[in-house]
Amino acid sequence: MALDYGQVRTGVAASDPTGTIVRPVGVVERVDQPDGFARLLETLAAEAPQCVVVGLPVSLDGREHAQAARARAFARHLAAATSYEVTLYDERFTTTVAQRRGGAAPLDARGAAVILEDYLRSHATRPG
Repeated sequence: MALDYGQVRTGVAASDPTGTIVRPVGVVERVDQPDGFARLLETLAAEAPQCVVVGLPVSLDGREHAQAARARAFARHLAAATSYEVTLYDERFTTTVAQRRGGAAPLDARGAAVILEDYLRSHATRPG
């Protein structure tokens, strides 16, 4: 599962058990607030992920700014509150890719799908 974390909206995407097919799940509002975090936990429980990937926003030159610090803090909070493996993954260009692809799902959910696709592709077992 992947989260495109944002203070207002957090996009959610999931894959099938084989990690082959990725789909946008939806958007959870205000996950930094107790009600929003509870809704996120419900969404995660419904999907039963093996791992939760949180997008880490970094600048083009690789530096991290305030939003990256917030994403790191959110990932720590999520890991402490659940038994899921939580990992961070560079989310550069995900919104641009999601916009270009289009689709009916909300942009934040499509962004989470791009994060998850990139993460799964980069962690795929390569033959030989």
